[in-house]
Amino acid sequence: MAHRIITQVVLTGTRILGRAFAESYRQAAASQKYAAAAAKNPGASKTFASSGLTLDEACKILNVSPPKGGQADMEVVTERFKKLFDLNDPKKGGSFYLQSKILRARERIEMEARTGEEAASREQELSEGWKPKVYKDR
Repeated sequence: MAHRIITQVVLTGTRILGRAFAESYRQAAASQKYAAAAAKNPGASKTFASSGLTLDEACKILNVSPPKGGQADMEVVTERFKKLFDLNDPKKGGSFYLQSKILRARERIEMEARTGEEAASREQELSEGWKPKVYKDR
């Protein structure tokens, strides 16, 4: 009788471990495919994965228009952010989840505006030509 119980325990344990290893292999393979796709397109990880929101989602959350040509009305964005952030304060019965979404939306719009400004300044520098500052010794 004892040998039957021991055999069942060993077989059940082996089956559970086999399934666990198979599932971990599937997850590792999926992770490897994801990493390979991210390596092929390095710019996508900077724009989407870092904040978790697309620009369109961020604009919808804060109810502002998307930045055009890197120019965003940051006063309106900040005003909307403060209002929504204060309305969703957990101490006032709001939601911490919504507060964090609002914060991420503001960060995403700021990041997009910053990258647009950097691109515009690079374009301006390229159009004007590079003019190094030369200092003469006395």
